Amino acid sequence: MIREFATGVRTLLHGFGLWRTRPGLMMLGLIPAIIAVLILAAALIPLVIGMPSVSAWLTPFAEGWIEPWKGLLRAAVGFVVVAAALALASVVFSALTLTIGDPFYQRIWHAVEVDLGDAPPADGGSFWTTIGEGLRLVVLGILIAILVLLIGFLPAVGGFLGAIAGVVLTGRLLARELTGRAFDARDLSPADRAALFSGSRARVLGFGVATQLCFLIPGGAVAVMPAAVAGSTVLARDMLARAAVTASPHPPLLPPPPAPSEAP
Repeated sequence: MIREFATGVRTLLHGFGLWRTRPGLMMLGLIPAIIAVLILAAALIPLVIGMPSVSAWLTPFAEGWIEPWKGLLRAAVGFVVVAAALALASVVFSALTLTIGDPFYQRIWHAVEVDLGDAPPADGGSFWTTIGEGLRLVVLGILIAILVLLIGFLPAVGGFLGAIAGVVLTGRLLARELTGRAFDARDLSPADRAALFSGSRARVLGFGVATQLCFLIPGGAVAVMPAAVAGSTVLARDMLARAAVTASPHPPLLPPPPAPSEAP
């Protein structure tokens, strides 16, 4: 499992290799990411600045507490709210970026498919498919943010567990979303996709967690998004190849003996 997780992390690093072979194409992939970051920054910066007020509003019962307990509680609540907001922001960022930059990311995806050989004849889904997937991603991101908030309010360990849960759940969701383009091009059913993810859980999680952690670094989301699209294409191809090997029957070692011929 650890080896598979590490392979997923290396798959994201593999995506950065496209900067060497297609630098112009990868530069185009930065444009929608920059636009999405600016939109999210306009929403997140006021939240971070006003976090003391938000923490106080969420904990009116602590108004009469003595220091340092009131300050510690409200700092912990602020940490949990920020963790939930970051989990949601990562998902919204991906949805916005993939929607705004659909033509650019289609070209990145197709370039990786061509480089790997045997590219699918269909494209990676229509613009309206991208819109629908983006809305679904935002809804699931809201549910993850709510779960992170609930976990975060557990005594003592809530803040730590909430942050870990946010990274893991959001990373897994990002990996599923980013590989969707390759699977759409191959017209795979939801059942087929579920079977692929079931057979590569640790690898998918490694890729998703590595992507999510990069998104949390200031400026990392912009730099990593084109590589994440390229790496997710490699991940999808790896999952399909593993499934094909698992499903293929072993050929017989020797040909069957000929049937005895009847004497005339």
